[in-house]
Amino acid sequence: MSIILISNISTSRFVLTGFTGLEVYYIVFAIPFSTIYAMVFLGNCMILHVIRTEQSLHQPMFYFLAMLALTDLCMGLSTVHTVLGILWGFVQDISLDACIAQAYFIHALSCLESAVLLAMSFDRYIAICNPLRYSSILTNAKIVQIGVAIICRSSLLIPLGIRLKFLNYCRPHFLSHSFCLHQDLIRLACSDIRFNSFYALALVICTLLLDAMLILASYVMILYTVLAIASREERMKSLQTCVSHISAVLVFYIPIIGLTMVHRFGQHLSPLVQVLMGNIYILFPPLMNPIIYSIKTQQIRVRIQRLFSLKGT
Repeated sequence: MSIILISNISTSRFVLTGFTGLEVYYIVFAIPFSTIYAMVFLGNCMILHVIRTEQSLHQPMFYFLAMLALTDLCMGLSTVHTVLGILWGFVQDISLDACIAQAYFIHALSCLESAVLLAMSFDRYIAICNPLRYSSILTNAKIVQIGVAIICRSSLLIPLGIRLKFLNYCRPHFLSHSFCLHQDLIRLACSDIRFNSFYALALVICTLLLDAMLILASYVMILYTVLAIASREERMKSLQTCVSHISAVLVFYIPIIGLTMVHRFGQHLSPLVQVLMGNIYILFPPLMNPIIYSIKTQQIRVRIQRLFSLKGT
């Protein structure tokens, strides 16, 4: 693998970082990473296909699951060309405009996924705490409104992208990941980055942190309602309907917290740790969510088994 010198790179291009010091093994890493991306695409497409073709799954819970699968699919599409491009050796750097676009989509999709998980917790809260009004509250029109609101909320990141375009990047153009992140870009700028720093912090508080607090509050109320049920069997049945969602929440938030801690307090850590955490952040949730819902959600599991049995006949 050739080494790129900063003097040979246009000032409008940024060098993407793979596994520094392990360039000779990139072709070895490329095979499992390509397999993971294939599983991300096939798994989420399969969830979308099953929900679309099975009339019995046209319910609020599965509409939200389809939103989650579509978000995960888009996350994979937004990073596959740079992550695999570096490992297979046909991508080494990226233009500023492409970098800003990729950073926007990665952060916007994270915001979308957080909002979808919040909507799914609201669905579970209504189903368990107010089951008699479930169908009247979560109508198709209401779900469309929630979906539009989720998409509109992600547009709050647009000012960050616009501001990134006009910063002066005077430091060496080496990014710490094989894809672009907002915090990576502003670290290379010599301009005033206070707007980006404070606005990004405000967005994290008003979206990811607020969503996490509301999800936690919804489960506190769900637990309170479930514990009031006299029958132990009914209590377990109610809680089992939440297992998949709780798993998806953990799979999403743990990598985000880990990556944030590494960027904030891990300056002394090896660059390999940052690269590893970055790849876990973008790949672990899209990979695991189809697996979680295929195993833990009976309706999805049965339909997938039926789909493969039909193909086998």
